[in-house]
Amino acid sequence: MRAYVDLLRMPAVRDMFVLTLFSRTPMWAANVVLTLHVVGRLEESYAMAGLVTGVQAVCLGISGPYRGRRLDRLGLRRSALPSLIVVPACWVIAPWFGYWLLLPLAAIAGLFAVPTFAITRSVLIGNSDASQRNSAMALDGILSDITYILGPIIGVALASMLPTSVVLFILQIGAVAACLAIWVVNPPLHDADGPPPPVIETSSRWWRTVLPGWLGVRVVMLLGIGFAASFTLSGQSLSIVAAMIGWGSPQSVGWALALWGFGSLIGGFVFGILKRPPRAVFMLAALGVSALLVLPSPGRGWFAVLVTLTGAFSAPVVISVSSEVSRIVPFAHRGEAMSWLGTATIFGSAVGGPAAGLGLDALGWQGGMLVAAAGALVIAGIGLWGRRQPRYIKVTGLS
Repeated sequence: MRAYVDLLRMPAVRDMFVLTLFSRTPMWAANVVLTLHVVGRLEESYAMAGLVTGVQAVCLGISGPYRGRRLDRLGLRRSALPSLIVVPACWVIAPWFGYWLLLPLAAIAGLFAVPTFAITRSVLIGNSDASQRNSAMALDGILSDITYILGPIIGVALASMLPTSVVLFILQIGAVAACLAIWVVNPPLHDADGPPPPVIETSSRWWRTVLPGWLGVRVVMLLGIGFAASFTLSGQSLSIVAAMIGWGSPQSVGWALALWGFGSLIGGFVFGILKRPPRAVFMLAALGVSALLVLPSPGRGWFAVLVTLTGAFSAPVVISVSSEVSRIVPFAHRGEAMSWLGTATIFGSAVGGPAAGLGLDALGWQGGMLVAAAGALVIAGIGLWGRRQPRYIKVTGLS
């Protein structure tokens, strides 16, 4: 607990904690309301709603590394300014028109999204020393869990009282307003008393824009772990919903997901105060094994207990991956590295949902949970092998 208190005493960390809370909550809320808007207001199918959210997620994942690189090279204000112009322009128009205008505008908004996750992690990492790094990433994980739980609740509540077009407009503009507040406050990406960031060498060679020079086998393995963790969590969430419906208790979906999220919150809190936390690859393996333990659940009681247990390994995987990436990647490239990690998790979620769906169709909720567990365990096995490999891939000799 002392570790978190010490972090929150730092003005930059405290400001970033509050600003992130207000930027991520409407973001998660808007994701839910966007689906409700497409299905309800626009009277399209769930498949069409999934296409909008999928396209937006892919655009966000594609643009993430580029926007993270701009964050490293230009700083927060210069890198975020175009986003603060383009994104609100998209969401001022999109909620009031039909599906086929909403789709490209959502894609453009995804391409120009403010890299809030990279900014938050860069501020937390840059303003904490090595001994506080794990707690700083745990703080980010706790923030993610809180906003992930609160956002959909707020979004659904507002959508039950107001037209979804109005709610979508309010939430998206609210998220932009929070990002504007971050831009105004301009929290330091590194300790002002620390050494200045090193000069970043530029290169006109095309592969530098695709394969960063800092990208080594260890970083690739960590990105793979981030992908696998998101793959597993996406599959678990679908399996929890399917289990409750399969037992004839669709009204229990909410509390089952809440217990899962509560387990993650507690797990992340405990993991953040450990002096010598386990490596990310071991936490991923633990997540996979805990998902397998859910399979024999005879009913809702045991299922609730075991889902809470597997949730306790969710946040620690994400925390440990972020912490290890921050230690390996040079300071001047951390924003880009965190954006690459965000892209890996976005794609993991995009693949994990459909993969778990195949398992659900074949074997019920146990099939979905089995697929989710397998994704974690397979990548964990590869990660154990990858730990023995050299740190960097040398790309300077390519021609």
